[in-house]
Amino acid sequence: MKFLLPRLFALAATTLTFAGCTTATHSVGTGPSFKGPTGLQLYSLRGNFTRNVPSTLDIVKGYGIHEVELAGTYGQTPVQFRQELISRGLTPIAAHFPFDKFRDDPESIAREAQALGLKYAGCAWIPHQGSFDAPQARTAVGVFNHAGEVLAKYGIKCFYHCHGYEFEPGAAGPNTTAMDILIRETNARNVVFEMDVFWVAYPGEAPEKWLAKYPGRWELVHLKDYRRGQPTGIHTGKGDPNNDVVLGTGQMNWPVILAAARRTGVKHYFIEDESADAVKQVPQSLRYLEQVRW
Repeated sequence: MKFLLPRLFALAATTLTFAGCTTATHSVGTGPSFKGPTGLQLYSLRGNFTRNVPSTLDIVKGYGIHEVELAGTYGQTPVQFRQELISRGLTPIAAHFPFDKFRDDPESIAREAQALGLKYAGCAWIPHQGSFDAPQARTAVGVFNHAGEVLAKYGIKCFYHCHGYEFEPGAAGPNTTAMDILIRETNARNVVFEMDVFWVAYPGEAPEKWLAKYPGRWELVHLKDYRRGQPTGIHTGKGDPNNDVVLGTGQMNWPVILAAARRTGVKHYFIEDESADAVKQVPQSLRYLEQVRW
């Protein structure tokens, strides 16, 4: 027995050490079912950034997340902003750029994205007249395919972030939508998509069905919930940001959506909360993701 006890103590110590490591490496915003990785679209705190960049990044660091998506650098150069992020343990994964830069100068996007250390560079709005129809969608396809080729030379993927107007029935012809055209006719090697869950549900679509319809094409997701009782079936691409609520308290069926996202190859998730209460709502949304189950 005296020879067995030291081995038992050693085993116990190893077990405790392993358990401690597991706890230490637990990722904020993930849990038994949802594995993330969970980050934040920094546009959520845009008002704070216009007042004080360092203190706002300290807020983001305080959430405990490690991945971020950008929407501008708030007066700093890409190199400066990247250093501010890295010094706080924040990794820039993706950023949004204007459509006209994708159309007119994708090389400049590639250089800026490289300076920021991004994996993805994307666009969240395609200027259009009236309903977003097939000809306008195909013009955008040409822009994204060309930009995707340019970005690929820098090891960066081009993406498009849906915004609701692409799902208007009949605008792009019978039995299809402009969103179908954008996905089917872009080069899958270089162009991927970011699903903003709100901007799929707002026009009356089911996010899980669109994830399943085009598996592997949606590599990025914006996690955003929509206040209960508010209307859907709207294709304007415009809404009241103060209807963004804490994840799990709105209309979205998160267990179904998140399970579909995991099955269909989503690689990065970003909470985006555009409401005036985003600073206090983001931590609550992270807690929800930690306990949601399916």
